Amino acid sequence: MSARAGDIVLVVDDVPRSIGALCIELEADGYTVLVASDGESALARLDLVTPDAILMDALMPGVDGFETCRRVKAHPEWQHIPVIFMTGLSETSHIVKGFEAGGVDYVVKPVRTPEVLARLATHVRNSRAARLARDAIDVGGHGVLMVDSHARLAWRSPRAQRWLAEFFDGPAANDECIAWLASQAAVAGQVCSRTQSGRTLTASRLEGVGLGETMWLLAVRDADSQDAARLATASLTPRETEVLSWIAKGKTNRDVAEILGMSPRTVNKHLEHVFEKLGVETRAAAAALASRGLA
Repeated sequence: MSARAGDIVLVVDDVPRSIGALCIELEADGYTVLVASDGESALARLDLVTPDAILMDALMPGVDGFETCRRVKAHPEWQHIPVIFMTGLSETSHIVKGFEAGGVDYVVKPVRTPEVLARLATHVRNSRAARLARDAIDVGGHGVLMVDSHARLAWRSPRAQRWLAEFFDGPAANDECIAWLASQAAVAGQVCSRTQSGRTLTASRLEGVGLGETMWLLAVRDADSQDAARLATASLTPRETEVLSWIAKGKTNRDVAEILGMSPRTVNKHLEHVFEKLGVETRAAAAALASRGLA
């Protein structure tokens, strides 16, 4: 299982001579190998080049491997890089700590080079496929984020990352975002919004994607799209949306009843719910808002 030409792996170990043979095998397998002797220098390397994978020792002076991994995963430009821990720590608690820090695999020293190469190639391939999927989502203009079963931001598309940075700022930004989503939209199909400086961020909760994870679809509208944002966050039912669209076209309740196959009384009931959700009091106000927002 050979590496594709140009793949880069960063090996982080405070005793470089202990992984000399592995580095030779990595290069023979087609990888470009970078070496760092501690966590700080590893992070400095990442400022210069983004590797396809990181082989990380856990115990190092200064910033240890676990903390280094956490910092890598907290950085939007680096969080996709698979981190494989490669250490002499073999207790279950250490292995769990490695995965909690964001590692994708854990290899106990002394390492068996063929095993490391096989694991590394698999993680590089999977990471590349995931990154291509994320890029495709971003090119499509979508902001997507995933919240895991522990109410943590597990992943976000590049566009979503930019929008979150715009609407949630400061050291507690991720916690604020999670609290916003949790407090305003509890079930699939609901939409919540947040307005700042004339721009509105909306988040639509999609169905669960497995393992307790939740996917959110984000969108941003400028000030000239506030009516559309208001409609999007009103959580109108499909039938209420149909009634409103016909009202916006100038149809009477009787006309709408005949078109949709319901009684005028039912149409009126739907309109009462629409008025309440949109925060308007008259039929004319609802029709005007719908005309602008649905245009």
